[in-house]
Amino acid sequence: MKQCFFAVDLGATSGRTILGTFTPEGLEMEDVNRFPNRLIETGGHFYWDIYELYRNIIEGLKIVAQRGDVEITSIGIDTWGVDFVCVGKDGDFIRQPYSYRDPHTVGASDIFFRKVPRKQVYEWTGIQVMNFNSLFQLDTLRRNDDSALAAADKLLFIPDALSYMLTGEMVTEYTIASTAQLINAKTRKFEDALLYEIGLTRSNFGRFVYPGDKVGVLTKEVQTMTGLGAIPVIAVAGHDTASAVASVPAVNRNFAYLSSGTWSLMGVETDAPVITEETEALNFTNEGGVEGTIRLLKNICGMWLLERCRTAWGETSYPELISEANASEPFRSLINPDDALFANPADMEQAIKNYCSDHRQPVPQTRGQVVRCIFESLALRYRQVLDNLRTLSPCQVETLHVIGGGSRNDLLNQWTANAIGIPVVAGPSEATAIGNVMIQALTAGTAKDISSMRRLINGSIPLKTFYPEDTEMWDAAYLHFKQMTMITNN
Repeated sequence: MKQCFFAVDLGATSGRTILGTFTPEGLEMEDVNRFPNRLIETGGHFYWDIYELYRNIIEGLKIVAQRGDVEITSIGIDTWGVDFVCVGKDGDFIRQPYSYRDPHTVGASDIFFRKVPRKQVYEWTGIQVMNFNSLFQLDTLRRNDDSALAAADKLLFIPDALSYMLTGEMVTEYTIASTAQLINAKTRKFEDALLYEIGLTRSNFGRFVYPGDKVGVLTKEVQTMTGLGAIPVIAVAGHDTASAVASVPAVNRNFAYLSSGTWSLMGVETDAPVITEETEALNFTNEGGVEGTIRLLKNICGMWLLERCRTAWGETSYPELISEANASEPFRSLINPDDALFANPADMEQAIKNYCSDHRQPVPQTRGQVVRCIFESLALRYRQVLDNLRTLSPCQVETLHVIGGGSRNDLLNQWTANAIGIPVVAGPSEATAIGNVMIQALTAGTAKDISSMRRLINGSIPLKTFYPEDTEMWDAAYLHFKQMTMITNN
């Protein structure tokens, strides 16, 4: 019977369960089930449906159990960061978790900094300031006398909440907790002074674990529902970007990565946090990685821009939109992808048009012009962030590895290479799930370390390299981009 690792990979718009198997040829990945992850909007708030996510995980486990030709070695779960579930003293969830896109945290960071200076928070955590960080979510809930928080005995981040539903064991995994802006980047534990300011203690969280630690085994209830045995659930790198970065198929340390999906996350891997006046001014973040590494990175609004436009366009196929963009006039209109205007507008296409109008640029009139505006603006924003990373990284940046779903976008990858002036290596597209599987494999002893894991991925996953073209034209466009968008680094 084939031995497999079961990876649960949940993004902000969709989820999937995947089987990973090691063969003499390398790593094989097989989809089990895929499903949407839809926000619930009610009462002026946006929620995640944690129970529907759990139901789909159970469905995936049932499918594997019924096959009879594979045996699951372990299970690992990764998700987006910062969001959490409130758990009562009886162990039940008190309500559905708020989404980080909920508007209740607008301006929340500035309010918190009246209590603790921004500089001090950054010195402790090394985390970039974003209104939806868990620290500011929790402070907002407390100020609003939120009933769920008031009744909560424990707080579980999303992957930990799902692991709890499977095992009955409450843990706090390091990489997902590091996104909360509650972890001291140097000690890699909770910063008690910050917990105090929001009325919490370490006892309000589950047992602290690191990637590769065992959470528990499937409960009797889950075993009965799925037909499986007491399979262990492993705390992989619970933050999806941490899992994705673990799978970067790099041959040395001289690389930057771009995890390209709903968000674009660009960064480098370091052995220790980089917390300086410069990283604070540039609003770079130091999130937890695998094997003791730190992910020094910057969040950039990614395919969220196009995904929201596609919703209004009737889910037009990506190849069709890319073809229309490629046929449109270059550098006609540019936007700052990270402008607050694009956080969660009711009409993304109109928001882009409004931005162009407000900045005295030609307003996009066709879908192709809108898509070209998005892609060119993202490529130029990537250059801006990479230029900053080059000054901060302890290693030279010789290659940019694009991983995640965006690695399949050949047009954007080529434009990114043109903008940044160094080769772009695209793949794997299923980076997060692969990293999830590889952490499980390390725990099981199937893989030895991250370096050998990356070499294995490099040799077994198809990769595509894009080399810079038309660099003079893109250099000129970059100057225009900075002038037109007036981007700040925050």
